[in-house]
Amino acid sequence: MGLLEGKKVLVTGVLNHESIAFAIARIAQEEGAEIVLTSFGRIKSITERAARRLPDPPETLELDVSNDADFEALTAELKSRWGRVDGVVHAIANVDKSCLDGNFLAGPWEDVAAGIRVSTYSLVALANATAPLMPDGGSIVGLDFDASVAWPSYDWMGVAKAGLESAARYLARYLGPQQIRVNLVAAGPLSTVAARGVGAIKMFDEVWSERAPLGWNGKDTDPAARAAVALLSDWFPATTGEIVHVDGGYHAIGA
Repeated sequence: MGLLEGKKVLVTGVLNHESIAFAIARIAQEEGAEIVLTSFGRIKSITERAARRLPDPPETLELDVSNDADFEALTAELKSRWGRVDGVVHAIANVDKSCLDGNFLAGPWEDVAAGIRVSTYSLVALANATAPLMPDGGSIVGLDFDASVAWPSYDWMGVAKAGLESAARYLARYLGPQQIRVNLVAAGPLSTVAARGVGAIKMFDEVWSERAPLGWNGKDTDPAARAAVALLSDWFPATTGEIVHVDGGYHAIGA
């Protein structure tokens, strides 16, 4: 019996086989889960290509988190397909380049607002779409990057992640009575397509390698994925509103 044996899990944010979400999908399947992915537009064909590399290639459903109608369609599709959902992975984040790499003061509101909608509010929208399908409880797990400090280059994405952390706590508060747990996994700097959009990512990796007491491999997405799968499982029945750091211990060590 795997950790997720018999569970139905929705995984968002699979871009390619290097993404953390891909590793979560792979390990979830290895642990017995039945999964579906989401993607949208021109990215969907890339997600579907990555899905073919999974042990049991899943279907990819349409979900543009900027489109309210897509959430309604997602709820209907999951209800028809499974009747319930046991776990949800939120691995969606994006802000325009105008809001990164030193452009914090110059970032235009239109781009900032779009980034917060995609990177922060989408967690709440996804919870609203799936919570009705969790009558017996469930687990929602999001991906984070420690937003307790201001990082070089990260700029408005850091603000969006701070909002994500707060939103997760409020979701934990309001969904707890339904036995739905909401937690985040804060990974260190990993060399994914999304991370490479941040100019200082190579510097982050170098600093992490020097300071993380457990060491750091910026190409290994499995530790973060395993943490997410554990939080999706029944092994954390009383844990919610938590940020689990999977960063080699970097966050706990002073300069």
